[in-house]
Amino acid sequence: MKIGAMRKAFITGITGQDGSYLAELLLEKGYEVHGSVRRTSTLHRSRLEHLYSDPELYGKRLFLHYADLDDPTTLRRVLTKAAPDEIYHLAGQSHVGLSFEIPESTCELTAMATLRLLEMIRDLPTPPKLFHATSSEMFGNPETVPQDENTPYAPVNPYGCAKAFAAQMVKIYRNSFGLFACNGIMFNHESPRRGENFVTRKICHAAAAIKLGLQNELLLGDTSAERDWGYAPDYVRGMWLILQQHEPDDFVLATGKLHSVQNVIEIAFATVGLDWKLYVKRDPRFMRPAEPHKLVGNPAKAKRVLGWEPTHTFEQLIAEMTQCELKALSK
Repeated sequence: MKIGAMRKAFITGITGQDGSYLAELLLEKGYEVHGSVRRTSTLHRSRLEHLYSDPELYGKRLFLHYADLDDPTTLRRVLTKAAPDEIYHLAGQSHVGLSFEIPESTCELTAMATLRLLEMIRDLPTPPKLFHATSSEMFGNPETVPQDENTPYAPVNPYGCAKAFAAQMVKIYRNSFGLFACNGIMFNHESPRRGENFVTRKICHAAAAIKLGLQNELLLGDTSAERDWGYAPDYVRGMWLILQQHEPDDFVLATGKLHSVQNVIEIAFATVGLDWKLYVKRDPRFMRPAEPHKLVGNPAKAKRVLGWEPTHTFEQLIAEMTQCELKALSK
């Protein structure tokens, strides 16, 4: 990159929860931001609408390109044209439960697509820095609690297995070809922009809908399942910090605290002043074939090296998500 030139970033999955927050962060920091979007029948991209409807941004410092992870030609063309300094690879099939139903496409979009992207970066005249968003699901049934960057991978679902493959390939390309390629081992992180098929958003939405008389009950699977849940904008800040280091490395981004699905239920319903016991019912259809145990991260390295710290508590996060659902549904 030329001295004084505007830094360029390319984001796969820019229309997702993390991608939209990351785009905002990079634009605030003065970047030119490029993102890949899938060619679909709808042009509605609600998480980015406030950005690409801004004439001062869209077409000047924000650019969206049609490119699919399973279409190397389009992706290679966009990378060559945009010539980014940094790539944030966030796209893929990221729903754990769904990965049992579509394991082949999960591995194709999550594992093989990452390998193809590494090959493209390797072939570029000036290889950009790569951040690869990987997952705590790689640990599955971990040997140690909490998990850190040295914890062995032991995935128990197709999504975790695909992410483990992709993370190992990133390490191989870093060590064998000298790429500045980093894995961010992301523990669960949520926000009001979370997809509706994720359990936290499902619960917060239901609590608000029941409060407004738009829904009668909430059906869930195993509510004892525990996760390390954080606030998504904190995690995209961590992504950026990882690529600002002098040397490429892998980092766990987590809160270090475990909470259960039941905790989400209790906070969400308390936020709207309802007794959850009157509305929540168990449905075996939502039980998963295999459930990871004690997935809780140790973010000590990220705190020490990156100076990264979470800003939101779990209680603040779930309350904010529920209040946003209430506001949206009230309209």
